[in-house]
Amino acid sequence: MTFSVRSVHTLRTVRALAAALLAGALLAGCSTFSEEGRDQYERSQGEPPAAEGAEGAEGAGGEATESAKSVDQPYDVRPLLEPKKKYLGVAADGAPAKMNAVEDFAKRAGKKPNLMEFYSAWGDQYEQELVQNAWDYGAVAYIAWEPFETSLKDIAAGKEDKYIREYASSVKELNLPVAISWAHEMNGFWYPWGTKKTSPADFTAAYKHIHDLFAEEGATQVIWVWSPNVINPMPKVKLKPYWPGDEYVDWVGVIGYYAEYGPHTYKSLYGPTMTQIRTFTKKPFIIAETAAQAGERKPADIKDLFQGTAKRDDVIGFVWFNYDKETDWRISSGPLSQKTFREQAQSDSFGFDVTKP
Repeated sequence: MTFSVRSVHTLRTVRALAAALLAGALLAGCSTFSEEGRDQYERSQGEPPAAEGAEGAEGAGGEATESAKSVDQPYDVRPLLEPKKKYLGVAADGAPAKMNAVEDFAKRAGKKPNLMEFYSAWGDQYEQELVQNAWDYGAVAYIAWEPFETSLKDIAAGKEDKYIREYASSVKELNLPVAISWAHEMNGFWYPWGTKKTSPADFTAAYKHIHDLFAEEGATQVIWVWSPNVINPMPKVKLKPYWPGDEYVDWVGVIGYYAEYGPHTYKSLYGPTMTQIRTFTKKPFIIAETAAQAGERKPADIKDLFQGTAKRDDVIGFVWFNYDKETDWRISSGPLSQKTFREQAQSDSFGFDVTKP
């Protein structure tokens, strides 16, 4: 994961929230963050473990080494939107700047991931090298773009247009597919762009404005991801007011973790959110961030995630958060967890060559 070095003002009210998150069901939904998000939560404890040396693994399809760059022909992302098989995604320490943690994950999983998530703060440049690294490995880059240190009203009003256009121009220049999830978990209260500080109208206006500027710049290589948190922690916050419209979204990226407490089956963790979303769109789902908390139930949670995703034709895969943060989310947290993940990942349903979806 690559983080911005810019500092942010810590929200003092978050310390109490962090304790509540670790104690209750909210942890099952809330994602993990860029450096800015962790500063605001004040949740990180200690240094992440160094990734073990790893070799490549079989099964996820060939590396995407063929050149996608062309001055005249923009990369066509449409075949990637609803592939025949499902994405096996990962977010891993240091990746895709360095691939050691991804290679270790692939070795343990017995299959290479083909979707690679990392985090970018508002104001950061589009990291062409990281997107290229992911592509060369055989994965589509997935960027969680976090609008810290700005307001969504300002974005919608055009005050950030220069930055947005520069970002879009860089996407177009690289000419590789990239999934972008902007202002994820907008239905939660823990982010500056969440329910405490931002209205649904401000969110949708800013989202549409960014999308429209990308279109004006010709940056058609983006897979647009609208990414709410699972609704279980805040069931009174309805999602439809946050929906920008089918023409602005390619994937619905649902975020939800299997925590020690709270919902711990696919149906109870993701079902209520998916059911509500299906009342206003039929866009494909992807589990945009997930993992299972270390413990006796983790192998069963891993199996549940794979099998639940495999059973739903409208869910195109998931991204596993393979970090030791707050708890050990990694598939290697225990031998039985790793064994279960490896067994489930062998399913032919998961993983494919992103150059030939």
